[in-house]
Amino acid sequence: MKKREFLKANALLAGSLVLNPFSVWAENRRARQANEFTLPPLDYDFEALEPVIDTLTMQIHHGKHHAGYVNNLNKALTGTNLGGQSLEEILAQISAQDTALRNNAGGHYNHSLFWKIIGPKHDRPVPKPLHKAIEAQFGSLEKLIEEMKTAGMKVFGSGWVWLALGRDQKLFVSSTPNQDNPLMRNLASPVGIPILGIDVWEHAYYLKYQNRRADYLNALWPLIQWEEVNRRYKAALA
Repeated sequence: MKKREFLKANALLAGSLVLNPFSVWAENRRARQANEFTLPPLDYDFEALEPVIDTLTMQIHHGKHHAGYVNNLNKALTGTNLGGQSLEEILAQISAQDTALRNNAGGHYNHSLFWKIIGPKHDRPVPKPLHKAIEAQFGSLEKLIEEMKTAGMKVFGSGWVWLALGRDQKLFVSSTPNQDNPLMRNLASPVGIPILGIDVWEHAYYLKYQNRRADYLNALWPLIQWEEVNRRYKAALA
């Protein structure tokens, strides 16, 4: 190789080495955007909700169903301009035609909320800010629970029951089909910010309760972490 060709080749190689870190960064950035969402770990062991929710149901529900929504959401985001947006921002834009995003972004959001608002039994009361709002809107905590149980029984097939804060800053109870939720302003009515959600898909309860959804809905309330619901209520008001 002539000296001039040797120097040129080395210059090109040096340039590629200088640029290479940026190429790697760009590839990593694209990878992060393509796989932005991950399965959140539980704050408790799978068996911690026994006997209300059995260990095997928790293992399957979290490790299979929720994990599936996360994986399919990342696939559905590929090739869209939604990379880097928050889950809430994505949900606000979803339309009826966005089937994959609707099902999987909703499934990821709904389950992530559900794992936080349930937990091991405890005897702590509903915090005062939330308790006061519940009494103002529903009359009592007991009436709210009954309204949510009734709404849960009326869901045909699979879906969710919600306690949410509406645009008028008042609490409301609603239900949605499949993995929809009140953040989907193009699909849900009424629209609001969920602070408590109950999964009434059969995979949430069938191994223990079979077709007895009412028994599941009756048994679930001692697991509700009202401190977390109150935290979400105050955040929604802000």
